[in-house]
Amino acid sequence: MLHVSGTHLVTDDDTPVRLRGVGLGGWMNMENFITGFPANESSMRYAVRSVLGDDRAELFFDRLLTSFFTERDAALLAGLGMNCVRIPVNYRHWESDDRPMEIDQRGFRHLDRVIDLLGEHGIYSVIDLHALPGAQNQHWHSDNPTHVAAFWQHRHFQDRAVRLWEVIADHYRDHPWVAGYNPVNEPGDVSGKVIGPFYDRLVKAIRAADPGHILFLDGNTYSTDFSIFREVYENTVFVMHDYALAGFSHGGPYPGYTRGEWCDRAELERTFAKRSRFQRETGTPLWVGEFGPVYTGDPAVDRQRYQILSDQLSIYDGQDAGWSLWTYKDVGLQGLVHVSEPYLERFGGFIAKKRRLGVDRWGSTMEESAEALAPLHALVETEFPEWHPYPWGARYQTDDLIRHILMAQALLPEYAGLFRGLGDDELLVLADSFLLERCVRREPLLDLLADNLKG
Repeated sequence: MLHVSGTHLVTDDDTPVRLRGVGLGGWMNMENFITGFPANESSMRYAVRSVLGDDRAELFFDRLLTSFFTERDAALLAGLGMNCVRIPVNYRHWESDDRPMEIDQRGFRHLDRVIDLLGEHGIYSVIDLHALPGAQNQHWHSDNPTHVAAFWQHRHFQDRAVRLWEVIADHYRDHPWVAGYNPVNEPGDVSGKVIGPFYDRLVKAIRAADPGHILFLDGNTYSTDFSIFREVYENTVFVMHDYALAGFSHGGPYPGYTRGEWCDRAELERTFAKRSRFQRETGTPLWVGEFGPVYTGDPAVDRQRYQILSDQLSIYDGQDAGWSLWTYKDVGLQGLVHVSEPYLERFGGFIAKKRRLGVDRWGSTMEESAEALAPLHALVETEFPEWHPYPWGARYQTDDLIRHILMAQALLPEYAGLFRGLGDDELLVLADSFLLERCVRREPLLDLLADNLKG
């Protein structure tokens, strides 16, 4: 079992281990840009159930979870030289809002299966609670249908999260291939006053259930602000996220300017040094829980994105930092592999419409539907110049409210309607589109990673 020793992770015989791998986004915490639906996961599941009914919706989603990651996927990652998978999960697999505190043990079925598969291939798992009751941040990836992170406003939600982590930690306390627990992904506590005491409480609860496993703790404001930690807990990694500005969908050339800011390798190094300052000052391990550029399908642009990734990996190598690349499998934006037919035959046109409207926050250039939204942005800038909402300001907040919530939710009936009339066999075939043998491999990305990991 791994544990922290100074600035490194080590095995029981003190052999250093640098965790390098991928995030399993879109699996037990589904995201719109990863599998092609609009809005947030629970809203999407409700819309699909309204068309298919409870039993047939369960048939589809359970098969999707089964097909999304199998032994072949574990073998591919091991063959690349990876030794870690960060596994995002949604609390709703264990607990429902209408029956709070009642734990459904069936939530462990798929997670146990994949953790064991990975362990058989010598790959550690980091269990990442990506969606907490009430939503711990302001965006879709915490399964938030609003822009309010209510988790930090209500003790009830925090109590439920602590209880769930006591159950998870007890379940895996003796599992040698679980590297540890990432209990709150990208928290967004607006006040910054609740998260510190909550972490104190959560750490004690998890340690009581499982004193051995490593804790991987994200800083506030989407894992960028570590000033909220009131002590350096033992056997803990403080997790940074390190997305490069030029690697976003709206990113400019690399090297070059993105929205007036210059980005090259030197700037990547400066940014990483800033983001990892707390870890260096506290003498704790360096681990990048998320990073990775978005790919466009334009060969010239994507060559620049591969260069961004290559430069980041080189920087991490030089600092002996571990990392988890976002993300493993999707419908074509970031994955090492991506789904093809028949899934894209059914949903490809809808995904193209989402892209045209820019309703997915991740993947939007922020310029889609410009004729309709530009006057609104101008109005907000003119009439409310003092408005600087958390976390990223007025321009992003306006887009989130109009594009990524209102317009995205308005698309839910259209998406769910694409399931209408499908038989059980057709639903299973759609879910099986995510089997690795039916996916397209992003070969330049796989080659880049293999060269780095085996170099």
